[in-house]
Amino acid sequence: MVGHSLGDRWVRPSVPEDGPAIVALMRSVGMHPHADPKHLHWKYWQERADWVGPRSFVLTDGRELLAHVALMPGMLRSADARATVSHPIDWAARRDAVGAGVALMKHAGRLSDYLLAIGGSSHTLKILPLMGYRQCGTVTGYVRPLSPVAILRQPTGARWKLGPRVARSLLWSWSAPRDVNTGWQARRLGLDKVPRINDVLPGRSANMALLERTPALIRHALECPILPVELYAMERAGRIGGYFILSFAPGQARLADLWMDSEDPADWRALAHCAVLEAKRRRELAELVAWSSDPRLVTVLKSCGFHARLRIPIYLRSAPGAVARDGVLRVQMIDNDAYYFCVGRSELWA
Repeated sequence: MVGHSLGDRWVRPSVPEDGPAIVALMRSVGMHPHADPKHLHWKYWQERADWVGPRSFVLTDGRELLAHVALMPGMLRSADARATVSHPIDWAARRDAVGAGVALMKHAGRLSDYLLAIGGSSHTLKILPLMGYRQCGTVTGYVRPLSPVAILRQPTGARWKLGPRVARSLLWSWSAPRDVNTGWQARRLGLDKVPRINDVLPGRSANMALLERTPALIRHALECPILPVELYAMERAGRIGGYFILSFAPGQARLADLWMDSEDPADWRALAHCAVLEAKRRRELAELVAWSSDPRLVTVLKSCGFHARLRIPIYLRSAPGAVARDGVLRVQMIDNDAYYFCVGRSELWA
């Protein structure tokens, strides 16, 4: 058996034949995994130009799978340093396999300079500090209502809450500022046009650490078979100055990623307004949601009619020898599975 020995257990890269066992393992611990083989292939085994190694690992005793974890790879960039980072997803272990999940996560931690964790179950959040993770910030989830009436087509939770939710969304919609014409327009780009935004991809920032964007990462996102994902370039006077990525869940658009190659808040507000306009083209959508962990984007979202709805802790774990970092860390939905994860029903925030 090819892999890394842990006594009578082995860690090895998963293969497509492990798919049903991985799904069964996650279901056994109360998770709601994607089970379609196409979804699993895209997440775990589809080749990516920005990561040459495996992205999914299992721990086994030679008979059964005891634990599983997958990695979303990236590069962490600060003003003067660049390091590899991975965000573990779909982490699960059999309840009767003591230490299996922790052992597998320790193995995954050796593959990058940092491990990133954004949110997680209450059980996961209790375990992370015991595994060397430390909280390095919080990301806030924001919502901008698009069509309050669409909430009626996407009811969730107790029905008695439906009326107040519609009323709140109506109030937020009426009070939201209208777009001011700044000359910026959003143009949708297909998979073959990803190179057009190369010059405006975020690479570094003097005020915060961020996760780099690469054409390979964006192509992988656009190829997502779980939810539709679309890329838009921000254009003005024939020049591309930024971009945003939308994904579409039942009743909800998600602003998976965004960036403007500008320090002018007006340009960032134009991007947010363009994202709202593009989401509104789908009449079945009730809302547009976004994340922000940096103060500049928080200000932009609030000024564009977005309202805070949830707060998610951000944790970072340094590999042995890596330098622990402090300060603001910018994350977006594209940095974990939030932009595509869907259990097949409406999960509205407003």
